Amino acid sequence: MEKTTFAVFFGNRGFFPASLIAGAREDLRRELNALGHEVLMLDESATRHGAVETPQEGEVFANFLRANRGKFGGVILSLPNFGDENGAVTALQEVGMPIWIQAYPDEYDKMGPALRRDSFCGKLSIMDVFRQYGVKFTALKPHTVCPGTEKFRQNLDEFDRICQVYNGIKGMVVGAIGARTTPFKTVRIDEVALQRKGVTIETFDMSDVFHRMRSVKTAEASYTNKAQILREMTGWNGVPEHAFEQIVRLSVSLDSMIQEAHLDAIAIRCWTEIQTQMGISPCVALGSLNDLGLAAACEVDLGSAVAMRALHLASYQPAGLLDWNNNYYDEDNKCILFHCGPMPASLMEGKGRITDHSILMSSVGEGNAYGCNQGRIKPMDFTFSSLMTDEGRVKMYVGEGKFTTDPIPSNFFGVAGVAEIPNLQDILLHVGMEGHRHHVAVTPGSLKKPLAEALGHYLGFDISLPQG
Repeated sequence: MEKTTFAVFFGNRGFFPASLIAGAREDLRRELNALGHEVLMLDESATRHGAVETPQEGEVFANFLRANRGKFGGVILSLPNFGDENGAVTALQEVGMPIWIQAYPDEYDKMGPALRRDSFCGKLSIMDVFRQYGVKFTALKPHTVCPGTEKFRQNLDEFDRICQVYNGIKGMVVGAIGARTTPFKTVRIDEVALQRKGVTIETFDMSDVFHRMRSVKTAEASYTNKAQILREMTGWNGVPEHAFEQIVRLSVSLDSMIQEAHLDAIAIRCWTEIQTQMGISPCVALGSLNDLGLAAACEVDLGSAVAMRALHLASYQPAGLLDWNNNYYDEDNKCILFHCGPMPASLMEGKGRITDHSILMSSVGEGNAYGCNQGRIKPMDFTFSSLMTDEGRVKMYVGEGKFTTDPIPSNFFGVAGVAEIPNLQDILLHVGMEGHRHHVAVTPGSLKKPLAEALGHYLGFDISLPQG
């Protein structure tokens, strides 16, 4: 995943020295390029110093952005000096994407008229006027920050993740593959509510999946390449060859559907037709997609597919889907998170192994549900989330925890880990009382701040942070 390309706006107020603008243009380009970001800047000759002070200069910058639409994913509004709020609002009121307001700090020994910046005050003025005009923006701590410092890099990293989530969720397409399993009313979702937030659901029938599977030829390159990926991903000892072949056929079929429909995520009906008609479970195929960065949820949980996509965009790493499943002894802040095996292998401790589905085999028969990946989740800090719709609103909660080294019984089925989460009992009450899913999406890292900013502030999702 490539880092965000930024359009950079420089605010100006005419009685401050031009050297401050020139220095900032050098600073920002050098720093952003060094951190892996491409940069778009207005030419120095387009306005006075290539900065914006007046509404007329603001219109020049707005036209610059229009001409470069699609080439950048966010705007950095840099204030080398106080900056003029009127030019800024003209330039950016129609940009329709995240804006980070970055203000230079004054230096204690450079407060005379020739060198002072007053960006500290100017930032507040621009924030005030943006609020009046309804222009959404991001402001991070500390209030002023200088390029080249560690605090600037931390701010830039957070803003990059905000932009990744915003741009990746707005306009995303999710494939609903198969009808919702009748018993699971827990995953019902309002497609229109999602569409109004920029998320499109496209539906496909399982009969199409089965037809595609039957049409896959084992001599095709797509089959042999996928077979190699799956064999290297996990252990297959004891798995019948026909089951392995069917799982490869499923993976190839899903790849073709994803490519044809330009899907960013999928949620599939995973029981029991696929077991009774095709003799497999799709868990490991979903885990493989998740490792590649395409969110793949089970049980047609479309809300979790969107949440997984958001987590992946924020972390630059794979996301997985688990159940809030078991208490862990009598420890209030620990529980076991589990699923049959759609976790990405990169988030597991060591190699897993493919098994029959211990839970479903009683209804579909032994040997008809191979595809579950059994193993343990590696110790790590993680961010968790879930998404639902409720009376036209899109609601998510976001929190953070860590997977521990605590043991799980050796006979525990599927992929599982012991999660330690502050105030877990309050979170579980929140999940239940608000009507959230029994599923929870996870990804490595501590990312609830950029997720809440992108999804709540910019996209208008109802975001709750039940840990406080």
